[in-house]
Amino acid sequence: MSSLSPLGPGVHFLPGAVNSLVLEDGRGGALLVDTGLDDGHARKLLRGLTELNLTPTGILNTHSHADHHGGNAFILKRFPELKVFAPPLEDAIITHPILEPIGLFGARPPKALQSKFLLAPPSPARLAPEPGVARIGGVSLELIEVAGHASLMYAVRVGGVLYAADALFGPEALAKHPLVFCQDSALQKEAAARLSALEGVEVTLPGHGDPAKDLPGLVAANLSALERVTDAVRAAVHLGEAGVDDLLARVCDGLGVTMSNAGAVVLNRAVVSAHLTELLERGEVGLRVTGNRLVFFPEA
Repeated sequence: MSSLSPLGPGVHFLPGAVNSLVLEDGRGGALLVDTGLDDGHARKLLRGLTELNLTPTGILNTHSHADHHGGNAFILKRFPELKVFAPPLEDAIITHPILEPIGLFGARPPKALQSKFLLAPPSPARLAPEPGVARIGGVSLELIEVAGHASLMYAVRVGGVLYAADALFGPEALAKHPLVFCQDSALQKEAAARLSALEGVEVTLPGHGDPAKDLPGLVAANLSALERVTDAVRAAVHLGEAGVDDLLARVCDGLGVTMSNAGAVVLNRAVVSAHLTELLERGEVGLRVTGNRLVFFPEA
């Protein structure tokens, strides 16, 4: 029995902390969509291909977060001829992964922010085709732009199977991480809502979580989680003028989140910042410099 689980004709996935999608080309080859966090996940992915007598024909990374391309380097050691594809901007970070922790920290990151969760090994990524019907690694598929979780991200559809990447999270992931990661909370909500309108989707695989047959229900759960964070950030601002770090502490208190490492802090700080930008653009909060501090305050 293969370690890969079927989703549809010629479509499989490797379940894990991060899911990987395997798309057969009908000639004994397969496109790999996201390769997981590290060598361990990549090794399981290649073992699953061997069990099905498949050979990788290419790699598509839906976005540049380390847990989705951390397995690239291991696979490329075995198959150096493979091409790696990614959306615009995301391809640059996959090629130069230090950009991820730099973006989160705002400067050269300390060692505490250079773990495999934030800094994957580099791999030479190139631009994926533009959204729409495309052919990558001998496989025909549809690329759907779902920016928000990352600067740019693609969901992948093949027939009745939708791999939502991190545009959608499974219920367990939403419960475990109340501060749903995003770089643009408004775009993340828009992307999720657009996916809900897709017709003919029989099964949806989130980047983190189990396959779901109820796409509208999964979208509704994600939108509810995102709005819960927006509400928590708004409530934190209404407690009084404060900077991002103080607001992060207030939000964590409100949502029952306890952070125990530097990585969690910078990730959740980015989430709070994303929702602050959304609230700023909606005119619900204001921004000013006071006492050499950048602070946010509630608009009347």
